[in-house]
Amino acid sequence: MDKGQFAYPAPVTDWVIAVGVAALLLGTGLSGPPPAGGGELPGSVLLAAGGLALAARRRAPLVVLAVTGLSAVGYLAAGFEVLAVSYLVAVYGAVRAGHRAVAVVASMGLVAVLHLTALVFHDGSAGEVVAQARSTLEIAWLIAAFAAGEAVRQAERRADEAEHTREEIARRRADEERLRIARELHDSLTHQISVIKVQSEVAVHVARRRGEQVPEALLAIQEAGREASRELRATLEALRDDDTTPPHGLDHIPNLVKGFQTTGLETTLTIEGHPHAVPAAVGRTAYRIVQESLTNVARHASATTASVLMNYRPDALAIRVDDDGKATPYPAPAPGLGLLGMRERVTALGGRLRTGPRSAGGFTVQAELPTNGAS
Repeated sequence: MDKGQFAYPAPVTDWVIAVGVAALLLGTGLSGPPPAGGGELPGSVLLAAGGLALAARRRAPLVVLAVTGLSAVGYLAAGFEVLAVSYLVAVYGAVRAGHRAVAVVASMGLVAVLHLTALVFHDGSAGEVVAQARSTLEIAWLIAAFAAGEAVRQAERRADEAEHTREEIARRRADEERLRIARELHDSLTHQISVIKVQSEVAVHVARRRGEQVPEALLAIQEAGREASRELRATLEALRDDDTTPPHGLDHIPNLVKGFQTTGLETTLTIEGHPHAVPAAVGRTAYRIVQESLTNVARHASATTASVLMNYRPDALAIRVDDDGKATPYPAPAPGLGLLGMRERVTALGGRLRTGPRSAGGFTVQAELPTNGAS
């Protein structure tokens, strides 16, 4: 379908063509001498039906091909010698949809049936009968309709292939850029972070062996080095991911929650509702929300417990992460990059995210991700 500035929806265009062809057929048929034997009314109905049937040529091209062909036979038998414009348009639509063989066979059969119809229902010599049949369906017009449909089909196929090629090129360039960024991050940051991590751990080890009290700043540097190393490793794995391994989703959340228990944070996971399959994007976003929420709790909240609640609803997946940290209802905390990233992920799926201190103390993250009825 054309996508220009003045393009109309396909159903509107189809109906305009159908009404126009029906009007053309009726005008041509009724402008000539009326058919003998009282066939004017049924012939007019068949003329109009053949044209209006074209409104469904995109949805059911073969059905429209049959209806327009039968209507041409019917109004020829009723006494109207009108070119079967509706059938020619139907041939174009069928060939464009890829039904070339059916269109050829149907057209050959229709030509034969039209000659038999003219022979049975019309008087005159053999030449006159052939002329009457040809006035309803010319072979040259059939060839033109077939060629037009095939030309448009080939053009659309080439356009689809070109679009697919452009998408492949863009995807390959994005992969190359992603790998380049991964190499740059690895070369520029991995060494420095490793040095900081090793030096801080050595300093803490030496201080403890000497029986000295380890400064809080040094412990903070040690933990920050470990966390930065983990974050960098996860970032590099994400950048180098070539889709050969499945991304983290709902199945990985129990292990994620259990993993935070090793950090001294008492974490629990509760599942409500009836678990069912959800879109992959929803599963990935749910995992990232739980991961980011628990990471923030472990790093910033000074909390001892955290709870993760997953509620499967018929049309949504609700997630809630609560902790008993030092956040208070007053004032609202300034959003960081982690919260901003969560909000962007949830918004992209058409969901809702609410974050903030709880009235009983601590912090809460609540997300509702639509599943579009996936089951």
